[in-house]
Amino acid sequence: MLYSFDHQQIKAVAHTSDPLAPGEATDEQLMQQIQCGDEDALATLQRRHAPLLRTIIGRMVNNDSDVDDLVQEVLLSLWQHAASYDAEKGKALGWIVTLARRRTIDRIRRKSAYSRARDRYRDEAVTDHSGLQTGADEEVAQSDTAHAVAHLIEQLPAAQREAIRLTYYGGLSQRQIAATTGIPLGTIKTRLELAMRKLRSAALAFGELHEPVHG
Repeated sequence: MLYSFDHQQIKAVAHTSDPLAPGEATDEQLMQQIQCGDEDALATLQRRHAPLLRTIIGRMVNNDSDVDDLVQEVLLSLWQHAASYDAEKGKALGWIVTLARRRTIDRIRRKSAYSRARDRYRDEAVTDHSGLQTGADEEVAQSDTAHAVAHLIEQLPAAQREAIRLTYYGGLSQRQIAATTGIPLGTIKTRLELAMRKLRSAALAFGELHEPVHG
């Protein structure tokens, strides 16, 4: 099967690179060199196609910082998974752009899921104890708590944020997470315990949480 994003589709998105100079390595030749561990070949591909990758990714996300991060992620993934490229299935550029689109879609999905999870946790943290205060005092306390919880979730290490998302909002058990991610079950349990301790501590600091929180 050909790579899903072929040259005809690429041309519809942006102009491809100028014709190669005599003796200049093709993308396919560069991929062969990368498969042999040639970092210079990766740098050449980056110079050649980074503008195109930025254009494609930029049309899917509207944040320059995310675009920059994703371009680097694509290049890193290209280096790590170069062995999976098969010239018989299509052009190297088609494979690279397909990789870029998949990474971008994954980023969009993760950010969307995280945003929903943060909002849900914030709303539940506020709603669970909404009867403790009344009037203006209640509104101020709820606002402060919601802000603190949202801020704390953002500050959690990436591994702990992911564990919270998969368990509390993704509905997966700890064993399911371990099976899905390949991470040892004990590590998953430790990450969840550390994350929930921090969340409980933050809520308790505002007098809003009086019972244990279960992931």
